[in-house]
Amino acid sequence: MTLEQLYALIGQDMKAVDAVIRERLYSDVVLVRQVAEYIIGSGGKRMRPALLLLVAGALGYQGTRHHDLAAVVEFIHTATLLHDDVVDESALRRGRDTANAAFGNAASVLVGDFLYSRAFQMMVAVDNMRVMQVLSDATNVIAEGEVLQLMNCHDADVDEARYMQVIHYKTAKLFEAAARLGAILCDAPPELEAAMAAYGMHLGTAFQLIDDVLDYSGQEADTGKHLGDDLAEGKPTLPLIYVMQHGNPEQAACVRQAIETGGRDAFPEVLAAIRETGALAHARACAQREAEAAKQVIFALGASQYKEALLELCFFAVERNH
Repeated sequence: MTLEQLYALIGQDMKAVDAVIRERLYSDVVLVRQVAEYIIGSGGKRMRPALLLLVAGALGYQGTRHHDLAAVVEFIHTATLLHDDVVDESALRRGRDTANAAFGNAASVLVGDFLYSRAFQMMVAVDNMRVMQVLSDATNVIAEGEVLQLMNCHDADVDEARYMQVIHYKTAKLFEAAARLGAILCDAPPELEAAMAAYGMHLGTAFQLIDDVLDYSGQEADTGKHLGDDLAEGKPTLPLIYVMQHGNPEQAACVRQAIETGGRDAFPEVLAAIRETGALAHARACAQREAEAAKQVIFALGASQYKEALLELCFFAVERNH
């Protein structure tokens, strides 16, 4: 099932979210509008807002607050992308120039700040302290994850536990928050809210694991970014960690040096080591376990098309090529 087919169930809701996004992107400052519209309009899977909408639908939500909160989640995610691309010095995202490449680092950072603050304006308008707590906590944890990843760069001694901590903080936390918010809007009991949050955390972890796999196995036309970007930035992702733990001494040394020095010069040798050691199969298996864990925690949901879509989302997160 494609993402488009998955989203058919929430098509009208997604259009409503897009309308909220367009309305709340407005600023009297022209450059703010230009940069924000550039990054929001550049595509993307919109998985986090879709997740919120699907959970709310599965729990029978009636109302429109889920549109506002889905837009808030997308604004927070977009702000992290703007800042990420500056930190990583990225030039390509979703198949075209990053905002920092098009408008400069200063504009990207400042418009990212605008999106964060606009998101907080919107969540205040919802007038629900529990919602504000979840989103403010998530935003803080995401920032910690960014710093943890920065600390891990060029450190070849990063182990799987430290790598997974970055994923949980930097990527999975917003998935977790989106799913939890869908439950909060429906006044779900604590155990069901916790189950939805766990689903989001496992799904987000699987999603990021596959992102890291695609950096060494995808096609640039599909992924929309340069292959080997993680290596060039000295990021010790799971495929590299696996080679250093299970490869022969020459393979481990090659990967260690590539992480410590960064750059793409050693990409062919590193890619060969990854393939020869089965590192990608290991990372995919880890992602599959996370996806299965996500499926297990939502068995408590009643049967519905929304539940089926949430189950299919687990499959998509692991099997996608972009």
